[in-house]
Amino acid sequence: MEKIEVKDAKGKLGILVVGVGGAVSTTMITGTLAARKGLAKPIGSIAEMATMRLENGEEKAIKDIVPLADLNDIVFGGWDIFSDNAYEAAMYAEVLKEKDLNTVKDELEAIKPMPAAFDHNWAKRLNGTHIKQTTSRWDMVEQIRQDIRDFKAANNCERMAVLWAASTEIYIPLSEEHMSLAALEKAMKENNTEAISPSMCYAYAAIAEGAPFIMGAPNLCVDTPAMWEFSKQMNVPISGKDFKSGQTLMKTVLAPMFKTRMLGVSGWFSTNILGNRDGEVLDDPANFKTKEVSKLSVIDNIFEPEKYPDLYGDVYHKVRINYYPPRKDNKEAWDNIDIFGWMGYPMEIKVNFLCRDSILAAPIALDLVLFSDLAMRAGMSGIQTWLSFFCKSPMHDFEHQPVHDLFQQWRMVKQTLRDMIGEKAPSYLD
Repeated sequence: MEKIEVKDAKGKLGILVVGVGGAVSTTMITGTLAARKGLAKPIGSIAEMATMRLENGEEKAIKDIVPLADLNDIVFGGWDIFSDNAYEAAMYAEVLKEKDLNTVKDELEAIKPMPAAFDHNWAKRLNGTHIKQTTSRWDMVEQIRQDIRDFKAANNCERMAVLWAASTEIYIPLSEEHMSLAALEKAMKENNTEAISPSMCYAYAAIAEGAPFIMGAPNLCVDTPAMWEFSKQMNVPISGKDFKSGQTLMKTVLAPMFKTRMLGVSGWFSTNILGNRDGEVLDDPANFKTKEVSKLSVIDNIFEPEKYPDLYGDVYHKVRINYYPPRKDNKEAWDNIDIFGWMGYPMEIKVNFLCRDSILAAPIALDLVLFSDLAMRAGMSGIQTWLSFFCKSPMHDFEHQPVHDLFQQWRMVKQTLRDMIGEKAPSYLD
């Protein structure tokens, strides 16, 4: 099998994070800095911890199979609507203990956010003060592009990647402004603030600067024909959307199990309580709608009710997210699943996942950046379907259906990596 030519990961990789002062961002950055000092293990990171079996039967670490960027070569920066440096922001987030933050305090304090491109109408529960003054969406794009160029030059970076780890924006449907690159650019220049979100401006700017863009929230952003067209034109990878960290991760494991065993499901009720800034933003119904659409899509796709109407033709699926400040970043996800088996007899499964939202999301964010950078060096552009493994609502075009089954997604990751080294999958079950 002919392998894909992948350029070496030479030089520094600049990672610019939108929402660099957020809980997920500061947790990811702190863990990365600690890992490269040998003070912590990058647990949860597929890129850093996972292994893969090769055609000859040998098992090797993924980072020894393909040329991933070295953690020592990463430089962090980004934008935020609050001016706190990464150390101050991490202290405020209260995800990590002060003693752990202090091990990399100097490096965290050196990460100071650039003013963010922000529109209060897209996240009404946030009231930031560290904000760009812009005259239009196009001006917003131009200022972000300049930030990327300046950061790259100031930090001597060979390559850049931009990661959205900021809050969920309000829900909007796909419209004419998103259907072509020309229409998108026209709407930006005409300052159409109803159709063009700040996240779209970040995505456009990143792609224009040749930097892979990763969407870590469920916003309508790069999952539009306009962005697909632009990313292909600029030969830039795009991926997303929404980090698959907690409750949805469980669904992508449990639902395939029910389907594989041909067990029926009549209802699936999911509720969450969380108290971080993300929970506060999602307390607004317009923002929750964006997250709800992302979460609801998973089960139907896996169950294929049109193919198995007797088992999944009438599943009642409800998702709730409740803002509860005392929990802070320690989210509780509770699922009640009503299933039925032989002769239609009912059974129940209850799952109570007391998780740490940012602890689960941080390695996903890092992996998406490392693999997107790899894809860029492998000449891969447009939608990175193989990165669906990390995403709650995997991006796809109109001709394809997304894959939600975690185990199918994992096979896609490994097959893409095998393609890069010119290997076939082993003849036995991997």
